[in-house]
Amino acid sequence: MEQEELKLALELNHVAPRIGGVLMSGPRGTAKSTLVRGFALMAHGELPVTLPINATDDRVVGGWRLDALIRGEPLEQPGLLEEAHDKGILYVDEVNLLDDHVVNIILDVVSTGVLTVQREGLATEKPLAFGLVGTMNPEEGGLRPQLLDRFGLMVTATELDADARHRMIRTVLAFEEARSLDDSEWIAQAERDNAAVRDRLEAARSRLPHVDVPDRVLRLCAEAAGRLDAVGQRGEIVATQAARALAALDGSDRVAPDHLLRVLPLALRHRRPEAAHGGTFDWGPDDDARIKDLFDAD
Repeated sequence: MEQEELKLALELNHVAPRIGGVLMSGPRGTAKSTLVRGFALMAHGELPVTLPINATDDRVVGGWRLDALIRGEPLEQPGLLEEAHDKGILYVDEVNLLDDHVVNIILDVVSTGVLTVQREGLATEKPLAFGLVGTMNPEEGGLRPQLLDRFGLMVTATELDADARHRMIRTVLAFEEARSLDDSEWIAQAERDNAAVRDRLEAARSRLPHVDVPDRVLRLCAEAAGRLDAVGQRGEIVATQAARALAALDGSDRVAPDHLLRVLPLALRHRRPEAAHGGTFDWGPDDDARIKDLFDAD
C-alpha cells in the first residue's frame, strides 16, 4: 500500500488528538491534500475546514459580525477554529507560507484544548478539540524550529514507484467509471471498507485510556531520543502518546517496544538538530542503526 506512513500518522492523531497534529512535507503532486480530504470524508463524513493562506485573526479565532455592528447589534462571528471543532479536522495547506502569529494561535489551541479570545471587546474561553493537519512543500521554504517542534508528528511524502503509479491510475479510472453508474458495487465496497476503518478508529479511541505504558517502554523512548540527539523533550512525550495510540489500534491493552519503534520516525524526524536548522527530514538506515541495539536487547 502507498503512503502508509501518512495514513498511519492521520490515524494516530485521530485516536489521540493530544498528539498535537500532523505535518506532511513533500513536493507538489504527491497526493498530500487528496489524502487529507479522503481521510476527513472517511472519519467525519465531510471535508475538513481549510485555512486559507491569507487568513486574518478574525477569520481564525472569530470576531464581530460587521453587518450586525452596522445595525447596532453586536453579534459574535465564529472563526475557523470553532468550525473545525464541529467538523473534526482543520487543514492548513502550505502552512510554511502562513504568518507565524496565526500558526502560533492554532498550535496553542491544539495543545491546550482551549481558545482564549481577548480583543476588541471580546473576552471568551471556549473548549475546542479537532485534528490538525498541515502540509508544506519544502521547496517553498520551511517553518521556524519553534513552530516545527510543536507539530506532534511529521511525515514526508515520497514519489511513487512505477508499480504504485500503475495501481493509482487504475484506481482513479475505476472510480470515474463507478461514479457514472447509478448502482456501483465498486463504490459500495469502498463505503464498506471506509465503515470498517472508521469503526476500528472509534474502537481504538475508546480503548486508549485503558492502554498501559510499561516503564521499560518509557526508558527505551528516553534512550532512543538521546541517541538521536532529539532537541527538547516534546518528542519523547509525543512518541509515547503515539505508541499508546498504535497499541489501541492494534487491539492491545499494553504498549510493546515494537509499537514505540514504529512511531519514533514520526515523532522525532523533525526534532533532530539537522532538521531543526533547515536540514533534511529524511529518516534513513543510519537513524535506525543508532537505536537498533536498544530494541534488539529488549
